[in-house]
Amino acid sequence: MTLRLTGINIYPIKSCRGIALSEWETDTFGLRFDRRWMVVDETGTFITQRTHPRMALVTVKVGDGVLQIDAPGMPTLETPLRPAAAVVTQVVVWNFAGPSTWLGEAAALWFTEFLGTACSLVHMGDEVVREANPVFAPEATRVSFADGYPLLLISEESLADLNSRLSQPLPMNRFRPNLVVAGGKPYAEDGWGKFEIGGLPLQVVKPCFRCAITTTDQVTTERGREPLRTLATYRRLNGEVMFGQNVVHETTGRLRVGDTVRPFV
Repeated sequence: MTLRLTGINIYPIKSCRGIALSEWETDTFGLRFDRRWMVVDETGTFITQRTHPRMALVTVKVGDGVLQIDAPGMPTLETPLRPAAAVVTQVVVWNFAGPSTWLGEAAALWFTEFLGTACSLVHMGDEVVREANPVFAPEATRVSFADGYPLLLISEESLADLNSRLSQPLPMNRFRPNLVVAGGKPYAEDGWGKFEIGGLPLQVVKPCFRCAITTTDQVTTERGREPLRTLATYRRLNGEVMFGQNVVHETTGRLRVGDTVRPFV
């Protein structure tokens, strides 16, 4: 069977709702605009659905020079796609501490009201260098505000296998992948090393260990026990459960849904 790329998703604001695309460019960080914005608390530490599931209700659109942000009961908020670094602040995401652009009082008040906690919106400029873990990724691999690596890949067959074990099937959005592929066996991506999508060279570098965000309904924000309970019965590694693979890209290029996927295994 021919492996194909069947989904491309970006998540401009870390932990907020994603955007499904038919084609998109990669830049030095990963997919263009993916997780270049982030919500932080008063100490500059990142905020996600792990503690604030209402972030799943925040929708974004990439407009003409602006990022349009909406949420139930809130006015539309707009911020430049390439904001000037007028106010630089220090932020923390996992083991990274570095500079980002504070996006102003209006954005801070908007997110503070919607999430019910004092917070601000920040942006990672092109000049910021955050490196992925060199133990797994090639040296000097850049990453945005994503948890650890530029891209996350999952196959449709892996989700189908998981759903066959659940009483209620789950949609792919529970797992927030950037790239979705189809045409192989369940969990075939676990064994991939270097591969290509539409001629763009990529590399699987590390399994993705899953957290409570996967148990959060991305429409209602209700939280349950699945899929972590079931994944723990057959996808446990080093005390954690894995689903999907972290991926790095070797060059920039353009991906299109329907592109051929060619693993070198």
